[in-house]
Amino acid sequence: MAHPKRKISKTRRDKRRTHDKAIVPQIATCSTTGAAHLYHRAHWVEGKLYYKGKVVMEKDSAI
Repeated sequence: MAHPKRKISKTRRDKRRTHDKAIVPQIATCSTTGAAHLYHRAHWVEGKLYYKGKVVMEKDSAI
């Protein structure tokens, strides 16, 4: 197993870890349906797939 040759300083370690933080996703509200969804994501509402306020696809009930 590999071992470090020198001690990594706290500053260097923390610089690497700056991107490892948990972020709260931004929630948007659909102007058409009023449903909450993630930005830039399609979302299902009552069997219809919406993206940017428009119906993209409908769920086939025959399956």
